[in-house]
Amino acid sequence: MTRHIKRLLCFLLTLAVSFSLTVFPVFAKPDWPTDTGCQSEAGIVMDMDSGAVLFAQNIHVQLAPASITKLLTALVVVEHASMDEMVTFSHDAVYDVESGSGNKLSLEEGDVLSVKDCLYVMLLQSSNQAANALAEHVAGSREAFVDMMNEKARSLGCRESNFENPSGLNDAAQLTSAYDMALIGVAVFSNPELLAICSSTEATLPPTKNNPEGRTYSMEHKLVSTQDSSSENYYPAAVAGKTGYTSVAGQTLVTYAEEDGRRQVAVTLKSTQKTHYSDTKTILDFGFKRFKNVNVSENETHYVTGEEPVEINGVSYSPSELYLDKNAVITLPNEAEFSDADQYLQTDIPDSHPEGAVGRIIYSYNDRQIGIAWLYTTRNQGSAEQQATPSQTDLPSSGDPSGSGWISLNGGWIAGGIAAILALAAGGIVWFKIQKKRERARMALLKEKRRKRLAEMGCSEDEFERLVNERKAALSRRDPELLKTADEPDDLDRFREPENTANGDASEDL
Repeated sequence: MTRHIKRLLCFLLTLAVSFSLTVFPVFAKPDWPTDTGCQSEAGIVMDMDSGAVLFAQNIHVQLAPASITKLLTALVVVEHASMDEMVTFSHDAVYDVESGSGNKLSLEEGDVLSVKDCLYVMLLQSSNQAANALAEHVAGSREAFVDMMNEKARSLGCRESNFENPSGLNDAAQLTSAYDMALIGVAVFSNPELLAICSSTEATLPPTKNNPEGRTYSMEHKLVSTQDSSSENYYPAAVAGKTGYTSVAGQTLVTYAEEDGRRQVAVTLKSTQKTHYSDTKTILDFGFKRFKNVNVSENETHYVTGEEPVEINGVSYSPSELYLDKNAVITLPNEAEFSDADQYLQTDIPDSHPEGAVGRIIYSYNDRQIGIAWLYTTRNQGSAEQQATPSQTDLPSSGDPSGSGWISLNGGWIAGGIAAILALAAGGIVWFKIQKKRERARMALLKEKRRKRLAEMGCSEDEFERLVNERKAALSRRDPELLKTADEPDDLDRFREPENTANGDASEDL
C-alpha cells in the first residue's frame, strides 16, 4: 500500500514541477502607441471622458504657463461670482502690469463691465487688465485671489503648479506642467458657461471710456477661429481653447477638440509661433486615430452579475443591488479589447463621493490609468436609473493602482495555472497524509493480531523475527528484485514457502 502512495505523491510532484516549467501560450496585449512626438518642449493629450493620458512628452516638467493661466482664473471666477455682477476697473488693475504687456482694447481706470464681458475679454483677447479686475472683484485683492487659484488647482489634482498672479505674466515662481494644465482644461471645458465663451470666435465689447461705441473683437486661438479649409491652421475638430505667450514661457496653448463623439484636451508648453499649432494638430490626431473609448457598464460583469454576494467594506451586497455609472468609459488602443484592461476596486473612497457610491473601479492598461467607473448601490435609494455622472478625472494624482483600499480582480493565465498546480499538489499531500494515517492504523491492527496468534502458538516475538529474516535471505538468493517489494509483514504471505519451515503456518496470515 505504501509504495502506491509514494508513487502517487511522486507523480503529483512531478506534475507540479512540469507545469511550473511549462511555457503557456500567453497572448500579449497590444502595445500602447507612442509613435509620434512634438517639437514643443512639453505636450499632452488627455481624453476628457476617461481621464486617460494618450500622449505624453515631459508632462510633469514645470514650465511657465503664460496666459493659459487665465483658464484657472476664469474657473475660480465662475465659482464665486454671477455673470451679471458689475466689475469696476481700478487703477492697479489697468496699470500695475508688466511693461510691454499691452492693453489691446484700451480699457481704462473707471470702466465698468459685467463679469461675463470681462471673461470674454480675458479669454478671447487675453486681457491682463480684465484678469486683474476680476481677481480684485472676487477676492478683494490679487494676492487673495491667487490663494484661491492655488487652492482650486490642488482640488483638481494639480501637484506641480504654483500661481502668483491671475494673468500669467512673467514671475519666476509661477510654474505649471502640461499634466496640470490638462486637468485645469478638462475642468474649464466641462463648465457650460466657460465652454460657450472659450468656443466663441467673436464677441462685442460694450461702450467704455476709450470705446464709446463699443467694438467687436475676435478669438486669438487660430485652430478654433480658422474657417478656411485651405489654411494650415484649419482644424475642424477644434472647439475651444486659450493661447499664451511671454518672453519666458514662449508659446503655450490649450485646445479642446471633439471628433466622432470623443473629447480631448491638448496642451503644449515652451513652443514657438511656428510649431504650437502644428504640434497640437499632430498630437490631437494621434489621440483620435489610435485610440477608442469603450463603455464600462456595457462590458463590465464583475460585481453586478451573478448570484454570489459581494463583500465591500464589511457589507454584503447582492449583485442585483449594485450598478455602474452608465456614462463611464475607458480609453484603449484600437487593437485592444475591454478584457485587456486591468481593474481594481477602490473601496476607501473620498468623503465627497457621489451619493450611493460604495466604491470605484480603477482601470489601467500596461500600468497606465485609462478610466474609472463608480460602483453604486440601490440599497436605501431609488432605481438604478438615478445614476450620478462624476468627473472621470477624480483620480489619485499618481495614477498608481496600489495601496490600501484596492482589491485586485484580474489574475492572469500563468498565475491561475500555477495556483491550480499548487492546489493540486497540496491536495495530493493532504490525501497522502490521510492514507498514511490509515495505513498506520492497519499496521497496528495487524501487529496486534500477530501478537495474539504468536501467544496462542507459544512463539516469541524474537523467534518470529528470526524466521522472517531467514525468509528474506532465501528470497534474496532467489530473486533480489522480488525482495524489494516484500517490505511489509503481509506482503511476505505472497512469497511464502510452506515447506521451508515447520512454523510456516504461523506466518501465513500475519
